Amino acid sequence: MSGRRRRHGAPPTENGTAAETPVTGTDTATETPTTGKETAVDGGALTNVLMISLVAVLAPLVADQLGRWLLFPTAVLEIGLGILVGPAVLRLVHVDGTVHGLATFALAMLFFLAGYELDLGRLRGPPVSRALLSWLLSLLGGVAVGALLAALVGGGAGTAAALGLLLATTALGMLLPVLRDAGQLDTSLGTNVLAVGAVGEFVPIVAVTLLFSGRRPVHATLLLLCFTVIAAGAVALASRRPPAPVPRLLTATLGTSAQFAVRLTLLVLVGMVWLALDLHLDIVLGAFAAGVVIRQVLTNISDHEAGVVESKLEGIGFGFLIPFFFVTTGMRIDVSTLLSSGTAIVLMALTVLALLVVRSVPVALLFRGRLPPRELRALGLYASTTLPMVVVVSRGALDHGWLDEASAAALVAAAMVSVLVYPLVALRVARSPDGDSGGDRSR
Repeated sequence: MSGRRRRHGAPPTENGTAAETPVTGTDTATETPTTGKETAVDGGALTNVLMISLVAVLAPLVADQLGRWLLFPTAVLEIGLGILVGPAVLRLVHVDGTVHGLATFALAMLFFLAGYELDLGRLRGPPVSRALLSWLLSLLGGVAVGALLAALVGGGAGTAAALGLLLATTALGMLLPVLRDAGQLDTSLGTNVLAVGAVGEFVPIVAVTLLFSGRRPVHATLLLLCFTVIAAGAVALASRRPPAPVPRLLTATLGTSAQFAVRLTLLVLVGMVWLALDLHLDIVLGAFAAGVVIRQVLTNISDHEAGVVESKLEGIGFGFLIPFFFVTTGMRIDVSTLLSSGTAIVLMALTVLALLVVRSVPVALLFRGRLPPRELRALGLYASTTLPMVVVVSRGALDHGWLDEASAAALVAAAMVSVLVYPLVALRVARSPDGDSGGDRSR
């Protein structure tokens, strides 16, 4: 079942912690009794949802046309179109309570799917240990580079820490479709990309919780350990053979209105997110853990049936929810502020370079001799590709006052460049001298 995931990428989202302001008050859509000509849904809120849905439909159409010349991730287009229709340009749509709520749940769904991609049976041995060590080196290098970038934007220690973590992330979910289409997923290169990407996505999720814990890191660590114990218990329980009715219902209701597998998935997702929030942790941690749990649950049915469930979950995630996350991310980017700030433009350019150096150099050092030179360079480029965690970390840093709007926008823009450029270059680099490579089969 490994590698089925198709992912495209994530709004700036709120940090996702329990400390956030709930979606209430003036941010929510006005509700009125359902009597007469009145409606329970505010017209303005529905207009915003309609416009974002339109953008979600346009993005793959545009990506398909651009795909004749360039591998163009749909998530990047969704962010770009979000900038276009949002307050910064056309002002056709804005983030109200309804959109914010959908985008927040979309963030949870995005990282749920990331957790589901984590194949515990495949991620073991030397590739994982090397990936973890390379990530630690990336974090050290990232903090050092982050301190320099923080000085550029006038930030302090918090800014340096946020930038250091941001530079050490990898967007595994955005790489899997590229690897699969190129025929690289089941190769030695693909195995190492999975290891590097899994560590580069999962460990920063944990680190985010500690980074934004405020002045109580010890308390946050204890809560994190508590959550880890519960999540590990849930994974262990899901790995055991369940009572006979469970796999029977998972199979029997695939084509009926009961949809037991989907309902169970949503229950686990909401439950783990609720637990994370109740423990004052980030929602992405709960969502990621829920994905790992559900993957173990689905090992009790056949690969074909599990694939059917995956298709349904992808439909909910990529077809409905996740576009709200990316479009809203674009809507929250203040392009005029970014373009009017020379410092922000310099920050964007330096971050594009820093992402490559901070991730690819440690990867090259730790995986040297394990892959041919071409594949080693490709692995470094894949490892440097990131976006969702950049959105999460930059938004959290903005909420904590560690970054201004222009700097946060510059970081997201740099991550968009990494998604556009680095995988495409990696495909070409990994191609064998005679050109007979799976990389040739990608768009």
